[in-house]
This record gives sequence, C-alpha cells and structure tokens, in this order.
Amino acid sequence: MIDAYMWGNVSRISPEAPVPIVAVNKKENRLGGAANVALNVQAMGANPVLCSVIGNDDGGRVLFDLLKKQKLSAAGILKSNNRITTVKTRVIGGNHQMLRVDEEIETDIDKKETDSLILVIRRLITKKKVDVIIFEDYDKGVITPQLINSIVALARQKNIPTVVDPKKKNFMAYIGVTLFKPNLKELKEGLKLDFDHNNSKELSKAVDGFIKKQKIDSALITLSEKGIYIHNAKTKTLIPAHIRNISDVSGAGDTVVSVAALCIALKLSPVLTATLANLAGGLVCEKVGVVPIDKKQLLDEAVRLKL
Repeated sequence: MIDAYMWGNVSRISPEAPVPIVAVNKKENRLGGAANVALNVQAMGANPVLCSVIGNDDGGRVLFDLLKKQKLSAAGILKSNNRITTVKTRVIGGNHQMLRVDEEIETDIDKKETDSLILVIRRLITKKKVDVIIFEDYDKGVITPQLINSIVALARQKNIPTVVDPKKKNFMAYIGVTLFKPNLKELKEGLKLDFDHNNSKELSKAVDGFIKKQKIDSALITLSEKGIYIHNAKTKTLIPAHIRNISDVSGAGDTVVSVAALCIALKLSPVLTATLANLAGGLVCEKVGVVPIDKKQLLDEAVRLKL
C-alpha cells in the first residue's frame, strides 16, 4: 500500500463548516504496509520479493515507481482491474495529523486472482532460493484462507520457514506455521479471550493452548512497553523492553517481524530471535515516522548489550 502525506499550515477555520483549513505546501508518497516490511528486510541486507495484488490504476503506477526507486523486486505483484491500490493519505497541519483518508477495497480477491497469485508465488519459490516467507496480513483481502493453506503446505514441503504477522480475519487460518507474531490486542481479539496479561501463567496458558491447536512451532507476542514474549515447546521467556526515548511507535511491528523472520532463516535460537527483534523494534521507536531499522545501529546496540 501507499502511505501518502500532505503537509501544510493551519491558520483559519473554514467558512463552510467548523473544520480547520490546511494550506498544503508539500506532498509525498511512501511505501507502506507489507512494503515497509520489505524495506526493513532490505535494510538488514537480505533480498525481499513482494507478492500481492494491487489495482491497475494511478496508485499502482506510483507504487511500482516507488519500488523501482528503492530497488525492491515487484516480481510477485499482480495488477487487477477489479481492485484499487490501497492509499492511506494523512493530512498534517503543523505537527498534528488532522485527518486520514483511506482509499481501498477490503473484500477478498476472487478465486481467479487467488489462483494467479498462488501460481506466481509457486514459481518464485521454485526458481529462487527462498529462505523464509513472511505473511504480512492487514485484512485487506489479498491473503485468503486458500492462499494461506497452499503456500504453507508448499513451504513445509520445501522446508522453508513461515512467519506470520496476523490480523483478526484470518487469525485462526494459519495452521502449521513456524512463527506467529501477534501483538497483545490481536492475540486477545483473535482468541476471543480476555486474560490478565500481567499474570505470566495466564499468558502462557492462553498462548500454549493456541499454538498446540494450530500446530504452530513458536509464538512471539509483542507487549508494547513490557517487551516481547517467546513461547514454544521448550521456551517460555519474557524479554523486557529496553528503556527508550519513544518518539513514534509507527512501524515498530514491521521491524519486529522483519528481524524475527531473518533470525528464523538463519536458524538462530528462539530467545536470541526474540531478543534481537525486541531490540530492533525499540530502536525504530526512537525515530519519527515509519522508518526501517538501521543495521549498524542494531549491531552496535547488540554488541553493547553483549547479546
């Protein structure tokens, strides 16, 4: 998706309605959604290949231009005449977001489009050396249960680990994946279960029941200022967050799943995976706006902490 920005100044109220007038002086388009995850993967030195369905429209052309400038592969992206490219436009007056306008279609892609996307992904997996697959789910209709089942089955067949950053709609559709990374809100909503997350036994019980039912190898739960929780058959560990000067939490989840996926691809231990992902997520929160992780900064911090 595209994150679009309109910056301007506010000096008066509209005579037409009691709303501020933003006099726009700057516009910018940035890569958003799963493309931000790809930017984080790229920033760490790996080669991401985006797979999605976008609109055959102006937004789609802008997206392809942005990918080209960033030298990101669009080999897995299909254009559809039945959809529009998701664009989220933020109107910012001074330093405050005044309004966000979303242009998108959230219904599931049809069977023909699903089959086409699965075919493209199969070809990529067959032709390229793929070390890990990330499902970056935003409930926008591109990731369907059929696509999940097909790609997870293929990945297991080829011993490719699968990492999931879920949303509500397909929460229970991810069966047999390697790593499942919801935040606390997504976990409670997905399980339709309320529990005291400050109670380690209750958190452990909720996660344990879920991953056993779903045949998931490991769950990585982000707990905001409390840190990150890694849970599998052998490990149940809460890794505290590092004290940070938080500027902006936007995009932190994208960074966490990106670093975790690369750690999984490198076959690092679950605790080290969670520790590095937790560290990376905290570092990007010190930056304003959605920005990818700085690889050198992450390395320096990891060395300083003797990880």
